[in-house]
Amino acid sequence: MAKERTQAPRKNTEAGPARRAGDRGRYGRLSRERVLASALQLVDREGLSALSMRRLGAELEVEAMALYRYAASKESLLDGLVEALYLELEERLPTTAGPATEGPEWRATLHRNALATYEVCVAHPHAVPLLSTRMLAVPLARRPLAVLKDHERVIAALQEARLDGTRTSAAFRAYTAWLLGYISVELQPMVDNPEEPDPAFRLGLHRMPPQVLPGLRESAPALAVPGGPERLAAGLDALLDRFTRAE
Repeated sequence: MAKERTQAPRKNTEAGPARRAGDRGRYGRLSRERVLASALQLVDREGLSALSMRRLGAELEVEAMALYRYAASKESLLDGLVEALYLELEERLPTTAGPATEGPEWRATLHRNALATYEVCVAHPHAVPLLSTRMLAVPLARRPLAVLKDHERVIAALQEARLDGTRTSAAFRAYTAWLLGYISVELQPMVDNPEEPDPAFRLGLHRMPPQVLPGLRESAPALAVPGGPERLAAGLDALLDRFTRAE
């Protein structure tokens, strides 16, 4: 009787969707733009704490290791999210209409830039903290090009106002501080219990001792009303007037 030949089990060369060559995932072949867009969508849905290479890989249906080709580390991925926000800002600028003003074009440019930034941040509130935290961690020259182009746009507008170097840098700092500070305050959660119809309980004023925090309790209802782009523009005009008025 012929000896029966045993056949070694064949290796399964068909990789699953998370292991296919060429970094193909749910949305087809990966690219830096796709990776960052998916990361931003994840943060929009679930917040920054949900973002990790493993979780993002699952979203794109690829191994987490495949993402390191597009973001070398978690910090690089966070910087990429900042880049994505500023790229969206650039896209919005041509169609952003600032407040009607008879002032010079440089002032209108700054208003449009501020309003576009406001709109991007309102659209992606969970990612907004990165605009401060990553700027504290990344030196100027290492920031994404889209961020640097925004800085350049603001400085160029201030230079058109014929400010000297010292006043331009001071105005740039003040503009940036006002814009990001306003947005941060605007997006702070104020409502303690959304289901509560009574305004005082809705805001949780009963949690604030009246003897210790009388002014804050009185101001809380007004603070809970968003200032919106109108107050952003009014504050920006007051700031610019401070730096451009004749001395």
